[in-house]
Amino acid sequence: MNKPQSERLLGDVVYEELTAWLGSGELPPLSRLPSENELAQRLRVSRPVLRQALTRLRAEGRISTRKGAGNYVADTASASSPKVSFGPLTSIPDVRSFLEFRSSLEGEMAARAATLHDREGLAEIGRRRRRLESAMAAGGDGIEEDIAFHAAIAQASGNRFFSMTMEALAAQTRFSIGLIRQLSDRPLAQRMQDVYREHSAIEQAIASGDPAAAREAMTAHLVGGIGRLFGK
Repeated sequence: MNKPQSERLLGDVVYEELTAWLGSGELPPLSRLPSENELAQRLRVSRPVLRQALTRLRAEGRISTRKGAGNYVADTASASSPKVSFGPLTSIPDVRSFLEFRSSLEGEMAARAATLHDREGLAEIGRRRRRLESAMAAGGDGIEEDIAFHAAIAQASGNRFFSMTMEALAAQTRFSIGLIRQLSDRPLAQRMQDVYREHSAIEQAIASGDPAAAREAMTAHLVGGIGRLFGK
């Protein structure tokens, strides 16, 4: 497998390396993957970073997990279960409903991350936040970095269903963030400062191990998105 490229997000690189490995034919369908410890050592990454990639592969149906037995290459030829799809956002009210749904979902997700208080998970959240700020400061839209920040919190919750749901909602999240930025009447500099402040508050609340504060900070952030789109 190729070594990670320093210019790219580590979790994304690990995901792409595993995807290439699965597609190489080296591992036939239904074969067992090496243990997480073995894979983490082979890829020279932490287990939380590895788990982010494995969660994405699981959500895409490329691998499956057997309780107590590890991860296995999916038999894609015989797979009959459709992937979870929430469908596109089709109207402005639909976007509002989506953001309200995210407030409930991610508020609890952040609270769980604060409760678990995993050191490596917290470090990954910080890395993702800094990448987002750097991308926006450099003039980029930061949308993918924004999604990655929230995905890191899902991973830090320790509950794979949060991560799988966030992965399934990536397209809708991408669309809603873009729409908020296009239609908001607030100056760009002010919106950037709002996002920086809100993300920092989420990170700090999770890092402090305070579930209630983490839930409140995440909810305030997503409600803030509703305010940026629809006004107070």
